[in-house]
Amino acid sequence: MANLDPNPLDPWDGSVAQARAMQDLMARRVLLRDGFRSPLRAVAGFAVAMEDEGARTRAVAVLVDAESLDLIDAQVAHVSASTKYVPGFLSFQVMPALLRVLDMLPQAPDLVLFDGDGVAHPQRFGIASHFGVVSGLPTIGIGNKLLLGTAADLHQVRGAYTPLRDYGEQIGWVLRSKPDVAPIIVSPGHRVAMASAADLVMRFTATERMPEPVQMAQHLGARGMRV
Repeated sequence: MANLDPNPLDPWDGSVAQARAMQDLMARRVLLRDGFRSPLRAVAGFAVAMEDEGARTRAVAVLVDAESLDLIDAQVAHVSASTKYVPGFLSFQVMPALLRVLDMLPQAPDLVLFDGDGVAHPQRFGIASHFGVVSGLPTIGIGNKLLLGTAADLHQVRGAYTPLRDYGEQIGWVLRSKPDVAPIIVSPGHRVAMASAADLVMRFTATERMPEPVQMAQHLGARGMRV
């Protein structure tokens, strides 16, 4: 009998049925344990957005030195959307652009920080997890706001964090990356342990709310630059 299991590298045909099957399969492949190089040498920040009313995807990747945070390289990829947006499955639509911009970097990053969620997601499979499983790279998701789950009150001091739980299961951290500013939501995407995620994000966060590589990717994308 032929193997009917979906392949995570297969092109998405735009159907909800295929997306759900692929999502279920790939979610089981997420590894929540540290699998990154130590010491880290190069860290990337990724951001993605839709353009032209959903007709194109813009993916931005910024590669920095893990110690100095000096810029190594920055790339932007624009890819025409081959499918229409399906609520709940945005990562399938934008994945081709993300993989293209990854291929444009001069070297593979040791860790990717994502403007988007990891396992802090209803299916425990946000865009950072999806990209991590498909690319094989260690990833962490950083969300702007709480989408699900509950957490204890958080101290206003920079670096404070508390577990984010959904029905008793820890799915991430609520992290105060900047004093007196709304916290960010940190969750491992793939090949990063829950216990490591918040400290890693703080390691690459300077004066802004988001970690430097993600902040740089967001700014590059907002300016519409092509590099």
